[in-house]
Amino acid sequence: MNTNNNNKINNYSEVLDKKYGLDGTPERTLFEQSAYDFYSGLVLHQARKDAKMTQSELAQRTGTTKSYISRIENGAISPSVGAFYRLIAALGMRVEIVKPIA
Repeated sequence: MNTNNNNKINNYSEVLDKKYGLDGTPERTLFEQSAYDFYSGLVLHQARKDAKMTQSELAQRTGTTKSYISRIENGAISPSVGAFYRLIAALGMRVEIVKPIA
């Protein structure tokens, strides 16, 4: 692990490699999926709060349950692509997919 004089990490990939295995290994892939689920849950939670909506209201608008919304927000599960788009739309947001400029 690379650190500078004040013990700050310069290369976080080395930390992940050491703790979860190299990129592409089953352990690393599982960790990364869990991290994406957690982060997605935080984003949806904050968007719901910004929309001043309860979990129950969001569930009703998307044809799901409060429990389902809670599990997503807590990073316990990852919604399907269709469910994700319904959640985003119900929160007054949109997903934009852009092709990077080469």
